[in-house]
Amino acid sequence: MAKRGFPADAEKWVDLRSDTVTRPTPAMYQAMMEADLGDDVLGDEPTVARLERLAAEMVGKEAALFVPSGTMGNQIALAVHCRPGDAVLFEEEAHMLYYEVGAPGAIAGVVSWTLPSEDGGPAVEDLARHCRPASLHTPGTKLICLENSHNRKGGTVISLAKHRAYRALADERGVKIHLDGARVFNAAAAMGVEVREIAATVDTVNFCLSKGLRSPVGSLLCGSGAFIEEARIWRKRLGGGMRQSGLLAACGIVSLTQEVSRLAEDHARARRVAEAVHNLGLGANVELDRVQTNIVLIHVDDSAKWASALEAQGVLAIPFSATTLRLVFHADIDDAQADRAVQAFAKVGRS
Repeated sequence: MAKRGFPADAEKWVDLRSDTVTRPTPAMYQAMMEADLGDDVLGDEPTVARLERLAAEMVGKEAALFVPSGTMGNQIALAVHCRPGDAVLFEEEAHMLYYEVGAPGAIAGVVSWTLPSEDGGPAVEDLARHCRPASLHTPGTKLICLENSHNRKGGTVISLAKHRAYRALADERGVKIHLDGARVFNAAAAMGVEVREIAATVDTVNFCLSKGLRSPVGSLLCGSGAFIEEARIWRKRLGGGMRQSGLLAACGIVSLTQEVSRLAEDHARARRVAEAVHNLGLGANVELDRVQTNIVLIHVDDSAKWASALEAQGVLAIPFSATTLRLVFHADIDDAQADRAVQAFAKVGRS
């Protein structure tokens, strides 16, 4: 795809590549200007501390750690929960395996066992069969990793009932649960629950500020006080210690206090566009039951060809596989832009 100059020509595009393309709000710029600053590595960064307290309170955990990225937060969680050679259970298309550059093996040194699913959440019975004690020949299972909502399944949501069943299994087998909750606030909005209800079923949760919540940078890893103290050491070890990071944390505070309540708007636009594109009947098909949050997967004959043709119409989408496009809705997409996306699909489909 051609390079574009953002934000100067942003208004020319309907950018559905990801919710990571959102730009900071005016309130975030103002918060950055007014932020009290210190040195987070030295432990006196007041705005970071405020963000971490707010995040921990919102998910119902004792403590939180501000990290530069969701990948770092997830991999720190693995390193704290496990020791090299321990086994971890993942859904087979989990972000932690698919998009984190082999980090579970390279950093934590864990053995990854993968399980299939329909909605991003493996069957409890499958997890139970793979929760194995250590022996002379086999690694012991130490951790179950979940992803809610699930990116590669199209933003699907794991139900609270299933989360609670996972918790019961983990307690029975003596293993921990980590949630890659990059979009867990989207999941909670779709389920009509508070995030803390989901987080109550897991030991640790990592969520992103830089997706639908519109911050430019950052994620929060949340868990017990003891867990976060060890996580802080791992953050330093991985080069994630930041100094006047209150500039970024100030945006995160705005994200958590002003942006959570509007996520349902993104879901509504995703659903509206998904139904419209599907109903066009022009070779672009959607599994509508999977459109649960802000992600839409559209099945076509040749995703690269469709992406190029859509770009010519001013709509940016990601080829997710050879025959699948991914659209992600976010705060920088309004109703008019959603309509432009449908019109672009109609033109491409008829060409």
